[in-house]
Amino acid sequence: MLAEYIWVDGSYPYRLLRSKTKVLDNDFEFTTDPQDYPLWSFDGSSTNQAEGSNSDCVLKPVFVCNNPFDGFNKSALVLCEVLTPDMKPHPSNTRSFAEDVEGQYFAQEALFGLEQEYTFFKDGRPLGFPNGGFPEPQGKYYCGVGADRVFGRDIVEHHLELCLDAGLSIGGINAEVMPGQWEFQVGPLGTVEAGDQLHIARYILEKAAEFDGVSVSYAAKPMAGDWNGAGCHTNFSTKTMRSSYDACIAACEALGRNVEAHIANYGYDIESRLTGKHETCSYREFRYGVSDRTASIRLPLQATLGENGYIEDRRPNADCDPYMVCGLILKTTMEF
Repeated sequence: MLAEYIWVDGSYPYRLLRSKTKVLDNDFEFTTDPQDYPLWSFDGSSTNQAEGSNSDCVLKPVFVCNNPFDGFNKSALVLCEVLTPDMKPHPSNTRSFAEDVEGQYFAQEALFGLEQEYTFFKDGRPLGFPNGGFPEPQGKYYCGVGADRVFGRDIVEHHLELCLDAGLSIGGINAEVMPGQWEFQVGPLGTVEAGDQLHIARYILEKAAEFDGVSVSYAAKPMAGDWNGAGCHTNFSTKTMRSSYDACIAACEALGRNVEAHIANYGYDIESRLTGKHETCSYREFRYGVSDRTASIRLPLQATLGENGYIEDRRPNADCDPYMVCGLILKTTMEF
C-alpha cells in the first residue's frame, strides 16, 4: 500500500505544502487512524525547517483520508505535523497551538467553516487575463457561466470530486469576483480538524491543477488595481452562540479587543487586501454588523433571529494558516 505523507514547510512569506510517498508492507490495510501509520523523517534543510548540520525533522501522522488520485489501489493521504528529533513540536508546527486551545475549551464545542479563495495562474497571469492586456472589469465573473466569464472550471469541478472521494467535508464551490479566481468551502469542523482538512483540500487542488500546467496562488492581492483580493472568510460558532444572539455579539466585542494579534497572524501582505474597498474593512479599523460584507465581522441575518447563530471573520487572507486563525478566534473569544 502507498501512503502520501504531507506536511507544511517553513517557507516565508508563503508556507508551502510538501509531500513524499511511503511504500508500506503488502499486508498493511488501509485505515484512517493516524496512529496506525509509522513516523517518518525528512531533510529539514531543504524546507526551511533545519540547518544542514542537523537536518532531520520528524513527520508524525495526524490526519488520514483516502487518496482520491489512486483509482486502482486503496492508498492514503497522510497529513503530518512536524516534530524535532526530541519529539517536540517544531517551531513551524502551529497545529500544536490549535490543539492546545481546542483542548482547553473543548466544552464549547467550537465549529469553523472556512471559505478558501484562490487564483489560478498560467504563464504568469491569472486565467482569463489575455496576454498583454486585461479582461473586462469585475461584475460578470462572480458565480458566472460561459466561456467569456469562467476560467478553470474543469479543474475546479475535478477538485470537488476528488475532495468528496477523499471523504472531506466540502460544502461547495463557486467562481469568484476576478477572472481565474475561485472558492471552495470546508466545514463545519472542530478547531484542529478544520485546519487539517483545509490543508488536505489545498494539496488536492494544487496537485489537480498540475495536470493542466496551472499553478494556484493564495496571494492576498493577486492583481494590483481594481480587482478583488483573495481571502479565507472564517465562520465561527460555539455551542452557546448557535442559539444566542447575545453570545454572538459578545464574541464580536471580544475580537475587537485583540485586533493587532489577529491582523499579525491572518496572512502575509494583509494590508494590500484590507483596504476598505472591494468588500473589505480597512485593517486600521474594526467593526461588525449584520449582513455587512464591508465590516471586519459579519453577523448573518439568521443570527439576529436566534437561529443558527454564528459570526464570519472576513479578515483572514487566502494564504492564512488555518490553525492560527481558528486557534486565535477561539482563544480571543474565550479570554478577552
